[in-house]
Amino acid sequence: MSAADVSAGALPAARARAPRPVAPDNGVLPTRPSEHPIPVTVITGRATRAGGPRARQARVPRWVIKSISPLLLILLWYVLSAVGWLSANTLASPQRVVVKAGELLRTGELQEAIVASAQRVGLGLFFGVTAALVAALIAGLFKVGEDIIDAPIQMLRTVPVVGLIPLLIIWFGIGDQPKLILIALGVFFPLYLNLFAGIRGTDPALIEAGRTLGLRKLGLIRHVILPAAVPSGLVGLRYSIGVSWLILVFAETINATTGIGFLVNTAREFFETDTIVLCLVLYALLGLLADLIVRGLERVLLAWRPSFTGT
Repeated sequence: MSAADVSAGALPAARARAPRPVAPDNGVLPTRPSEHPIPVTVITGRATRAGGPRARQARVPRWVIKSISPLLLILLWYVLSAVGWLSANTLASPQRVVVKAGELLRTGELQEAIVASAQRVGLGLFFGVTAALVAALIAGLFKVGEDIIDAPIQMLRTVPVVGLIPLLIIWFGIGDQPKLILIALGVFFPLYLNLFAGIRGTDPALIEAGRTLGLRKLGLIRHVILPAAVPSGLVGLRYSIGVSWLILVFAETINATTGIGFLVNTAREFFETDTIVLCLVLYALLGLLADLIVRGLERVLLAWRPSFTGT
């Protein structure tokens, strides 16, 4: 008998004598370790793929990116003025505007104008926001309120606010009252429309869930409807603040003796483009500051609400 035959006959006997693996309680047979283990490479340290912690640290701050386009515009303005393509009668150079700002600061005229204009915008915002909140709540929460309030407001909002200046002068004179009314009207309509839409856009499923949890009408308004309307209301507030500074430009043409608009009117009489440009920059900066304040308010009031911040 050859060795091959012995080996062939011994294999079945060896297999029969070999103990069979016993399945554990979970019914899964243990696996035999591989005779040729697969090499595993251990990677230490954090991944540096795009969007990881290290990649985020290497990014340029957003405020730097946001500053690029304004700085490029100022640089273009400077170059065009330096080469003579923009004459002083057409548009004053950036250097001249800075010099004019220093002169007005030394005399105190600039500070006085900023305070006067800010007070008008603040009072106009207060009256406009208060009226818009009351009207939107009445029209948004009650069908009867909508029937009574919404239709007249929709008609009035199509009337140009600036076109009311002659009537306001006749009714209230040339003091600060017409200016405040103009600003309040400009603030009222955007905020009312957004807040009304936010109230009526509340998810019915949330209202039904609130009723299931035992909330009454006041509870639903406080805990469901008003929180759902806050995002739309803040959008309307941001828009209203921008409109308030825009309306102020027209309002301060009504026989104003103080304010940024007064400086603009005076400069127009003497063709002082440096003062006019300076006042326009002030309008833009004050409006931007107010918008940043509202954005901060959004982050506080809407901290509970996840939002998409871009890619």
